[in-house]
Amino acid sequence: MPSPPSSEVCPAGREQRLSYRGGGRWAEPGPVPGPALPTGRAKAPAVSSRMDITTGLPAIDHHRDLHIWIIENLKMVPVPERAYGNFFEEHCYIILHVPQSLKTTQGAARDLHYWVGKKAGAEAQGAAGTFVQHLHETLGGATVQHREVQGYESDCFCSYFHPGVIYRKGGLASALKHMETNMYNIQRLLRIKGRKHVSATEVEVSWNSFNKDDIFLLDLGNVMIQWNGPKSSISEKARGLALTCSLQARERGGRAHIGVVDDESQATDLMEIMEAVLGCRVGNLYAIMPNKRINQLQKANVRLYHVYEKGEDLVIQELATRPLTQDLLREEGFIQAKGYPSYTNVEVLNDGAESAAFKQLFVTWSVKQHRNRNLGGTGGMGKLSQVKLDVSKLHSQPELAAQLRMVDDCSGKVEVWCIQDISRQPVHPKLHGQVYAGNCYLVLYTYQKMGQVQYILYLWQGHQATKHKIKALNSNAEELDLMYHGALVQEYVTMGSEPPHFLAIFQGQLVVFQGSTEHSGKGPPASATRLFHVQGTDSCNTRTMEVPARASALNSSDIFLLVTAGICYLWFGKGCSGDQREMARMVVTVISEKNMDIVMESQEPPQFWEALGGRAPYPSNKSLPKDVSNFQPRLFECSSPKGHLVLSEMVFFSQKDLDKHDIMLLDTCHEIFLWLGEAASEQKKAVAWGREYLQTHPAGRSQATPIVLVKQGHEPPTFTGWFFTWDPYKWTNNQFYEEVVDGSLRAVSAIAEITAEVHNFRLSRWPSNGRTGPLALQALKGSQNSSENELELGPNVGGTGTGASASSYHSSPGSMINGGLAREQLMHQAAEDLPEGVDPAHKEFYLSDADFQDIFGKSKEEFYSMAKWKQQQEKKQLGFF
Repeated sequence: MPSPPSSEVCPAGREQRLSYRGGGRWAEPGPVPGPALPTGRAKAPAVSSRMDITTGLPAIDHHRDLHIWIIENLKMVPVPERAYGNFFEEHCYIILHVPQSLKTTQGAARDLHYWVGKKAGAEAQGAAGTFVQHLHETLGGATVQHREVQGYESDCFCSYFHPGVIYRKGGLASALKHMETNMYNIQRLLRIKGRKHVSATEVEVSWNSFNKDDIFLLDLGNVMIQWNGPKSSISEKARGLALTCSLQARERGGRAHIGVVDDESQATDLMEIMEAVLGCRVGNLYAIMPNKRINQLQKANVRLYHVYEKGEDLVIQELATRPLTQDLLREEGFIQAKGYPSYTNVEVLNDGAESAAFKQLFVTWSVKQHRNRNLGGTGGMGKLSQVKLDVSKLHSQPELAAQLRMVDDCSGKVEVWCIQDISRQPVHPKLHGQVYAGNCYLVLYTYQKMGQVQYILYLWQGHQATKHKIKALNSNAEELDLMYHGALVQEYVTMGSEPPHFLAIFQGQLVVFQGSTEHSGKGPPASATRLFHVQGTDSCNTRTMEVPARASALNSSDIFLLVTAGICYLWFGKGCSGDQREMARMVVTVISEKNMDIVMESQEPPQFWEALGGRAPYPSNKSLPKDVSNFQPRLFECSSPKGHLVLSEMVFFSQKDLDKHDIMLLDTCHEIFLWLGEAASEQKKAVAWGREYLQTHPAGRSQATPIVLVKQGHEPPTFTGWFFTWDPYKWTNNQFYEEVVDGSLRAVSAIAEITAEVHNFRLSRWPSNGRTGPLALQALKGSQNSSENELELGPNVGGTGTGASASSYHSSPGSMINGGLAREQLMHQAAEDLPEGVDPAHKEFYLSDADFQDIFGKSKEEFYSMAKWKQQQEKKQLGFF
């Protein structure tokens, strides 16, 4: 497939993306500018003559969202669904994603990925690239191509695989099996890393592979031990455990034991197993260097290039830097550029099939009009704004509430406070909706949702407010939130950018006066001449703002109220509508009780112009709202490891992407939501992160865009409506990391139930000289082989959320380790005469299954399920006590 040309910046990390668009345009979000771009033509990858394209393309089942093929013998071989997320480093893969859900199909294209393992050969890479090109032609133009390299995958690619991607060693021979369920004859070490997008890489089974920062999984077949680095975060531990449990369910049918080492001193039993396999650790663990992740400030440096052929040369011409406009893409020309560094993410886009990430690099983006189903079957966004509110629909269709930005019909309770000095003073209900540009206000709205009391606290900030008042506004909001036990949804609102619900609770009669005044209950102070600009057509979009009293402030498309000492004039511009006039008549009574004259544009009396200081030119064009009907919401995980915001996108997001340790940013264009998990450690940084996101956005987003803080468990429908499905009980039914570890995995002291086989086997008697004892390895191998034979094939997908049921932790020792010592070595033998490593208290445990059945007349499972006194009695009778 096409590769990009050498760029001005050598990008690094998952976050870097280079987008190529049909017509020869390259959009490059990246760090700081670098050296000039080289020109020249790169050679196409070699493709073997043994490759038959005509018979190599597979059939596509468009009813499935994800298809994965591995390149084997220059053919596309489908990967079993149960093996999705496993990638062998010596191979190349092709991944096709076809959006199935209604929400993701709104203007979304298919995504076609070409994945290259770090040890994949040139022939396999060439074959994969050729297959991708032909598959793209078969699928049609509405397909976005991505080039992915192991360890540097895009967020889009990583979003397909929950709970993570697994890189496996080996090539063709091992990949043919891909993944076998109930595979117990295994011994491997996985290094698990990543925040929201998790990956696990097979590394050398040695203490040398460990470090302080990552999670490591020692997989011994029947036992899976997760070792958490002392510097790993709680969220990293939780995601590591999710991946461990997924492997247990998919590869062991849910029957393997899981142990977690958080503190080595508190998990001595599990450490004994690890040391039996890895030997004793020598020296200290090392700390890894932090990843050089691209932050939002670096991503803001976007450049657009025109790439075209001129004779035999490849010409790369820089067209523009941030902010970009869509008209820059309208010139002709197309080329498949090659030669960019191998670790760079690449998107190849056709006109009309651009990805959301690409379109949002531009200030505006318009699409050709076409019929399209919309959320809830209500038509386009423009039509939605004209639909009369139906409260029952808002409750039953949260997606409608999200698009309209309305939680209800605004019939709830409204309380308003004005910030004065460092405190808040209540505003009389008669003055609700009358605010001043030099002040800050708190507006608390209380409403009912499904029988539950819900709250929204608006923090309104005037353009003329001082830093002192803004600081007092924030501190008073925190105080109110504490009073309501953290149940307030907080929305930061800037003057002139009020959301529809805020305007609607004042019934379209929000009036912003200039200056700053104390609320005394007597209304706004009198003034000689004042001019007010009335904008809006209904109660959800009407606001009135005081503007300088001069003729140049007028606009033919709107309505203005001119208040003088003796009379007020309601001026109707030629372009205003009947709905605008109706709303303006309602607002007049709020501002002035004087006699009112209606004045039509071009029919003004001389006194009108005298009050404005004389005639002057003014705009006559109608300011159209920005078309955002094609905007696709985007969800990101937030962090700031080095002081600047770093985002990881959840491309096909759902509620399961919200974890209690996270702070997530949801960009819906009109609003920026910051979702705060209840255990998130940096909640106080959330608002600053939202502002940094707007400041560094490549498209130059408005800094006045409302920022909404949403706490876990208190999500309003304006937030939940952007998710395809939403379970309001998820937070009460879902077990988190601490509950899983402390409950299921540590149900008894010192993990005795999970590692009962260790106590019974007395690993403390194994050699401690840094080498694995021979009996230990023999017992572990015997356990794996016997379990592989005993367990029924087929994954157990109906297990618990952790993949480890409580019953599995009460299994007998015989289900864990099955030695094969001769009965003569065990029966009637004193402790000092037993083979090395045998626990004298459990001599019977080391019999083979056949010998045990022959001597005791029952299986080990049946024996260990008996009462302890009965076990002791039989052991005495048979010479094993």
